[in-house]
Amino acid sequence: MASNTIWIDNQASGHYRFSDDHPFHPVRLALTENLLRECGALDDRQSLPPFSVAEAEKRVRDIHRPDYIEVVQALSVAEPDMKALSLADRYGLEADGDTPYFPDMHQAAIELAAGSMAAADAVMSGKATRAMHLAGGLHHAFQERASGFCVYNDAAAAIAHVREKYSARVLYIDTDVHHGDGVQWFFYTDPDVFTLSIHETGKFLFPGSGFPHERGDSSGYGACLNVSMEPYTEDDSWLECFGKAIESAARAFRPDLIVSQHGCDAHAFDPLAHIHCSMRIYREMPKMIRRLADRYTDGRWVALGGGGYDHWRVVPRAWSLLWMEMNDHPLLASIDAQADGGLLPKGWPGVPLDRMPDYPLPSTWLDDLESWTPMPRRAEITDKNLKNLEIALQHIG
Repeated sequence: MASNTIWIDNQASGHYRFSDDHPFHPVRLALTENLLRECGALDDRQSLPPFSVAEAEKRVRDIHRPDYIEVVQALSVAEPDMKALSLADRYGLEADGDTPYFPDMHQAAIELAAGSMAAADAVMSGKATRAMHLAGGLHHAFQERASGFCVYNDAAAAIAHVREKYSARVLYIDTDVHHGDGVQWFFYTDPDVFTLSIHETGKFLFPGSGFPHERGDSSGYGACLNVSMEPYTEDDSWLECFGKAIESAARAFRPDLIVSQHGCDAHAFDPLAHIHCSMRIYREMPKMIRRLADRYTDGRWVALGGGGYDHWRVVPRAWSLLWMEMNDHPLLASIDAQADGGLLPKGWPGVPLDRMPDYPLPSTWLDDLESWTPMPRRAEITDKNLKNLEIALQHIG
């Protein structure tokens, strides 16, 4: 098997755009790619185009309900008719909701699925050991409706593709702060797809699910693990629970492929959640997944994007660290050797935009935790997380 890492071209991601003010904005990808290029960490020779739209659409039609796709298409025209508009709310696409319909929505969502399918196929076919598609990771989309900024579930499409073509057993690891509900429910009865999600507890955060008792059903019972984190969880507790969870899952399941979703909204700066982690987890977590892949899947690992709503301070750094870990980039040695991770390149950000944020941008790869106020309930939160993890792991052999 080749030892290279593939970058799936993200140009199509610009088409998946709800509005200029929507938090799920493609500027995150532009800023990340710009940062990687400023570091000399992105080589165009590693780039691979997505699958054809026709092939991706066939797979999307296999996993999503026909009536839902019909409504998505009807709402994708410039001026939807009254029948389509009357059905928008039923299918999670209301104009004033989290996932509002927009022109060419169907095509844009298919294009994202095409990228994630290409990443998974590149790894399973042996073209690469690892592949990354940052425009993917739309993990909240359901078979029959949109949810949480997600129209079609590209992760589910990619997993379904490699299940059918390669009969691969897939360990799906979701690190978004919001429960990876859509992917979980797609494979809830499938014993050959293990879904693991670490997220802020659904007691306080969308989508209100992902509790330890959600363990799979029928022949898929036991192939689902949910690790709920208490609000204001910090780095040490998050990393301890994550490490124990992924090791237990991989040891019991023995996957052929790891597919990971990398929403980076568990950071303290993120405006849509309450976890209080720093950039440290985004340096350590890819290392942990890579070690797991090396041990259990001969290195086969596909990484997708996801949430993350501090577009400037968090997402570019987190996703760049992920890519560099997948590539053994020499800059990581410098980042690891310095307490602050070393300086970001002076030329970043070099993306022309209409507006810049009104807060200072980071100058280093990692955060200066000395300036952060410690959480007053740290011991209590840590203890609660470990107890939740113990309950969650009861069914893992």
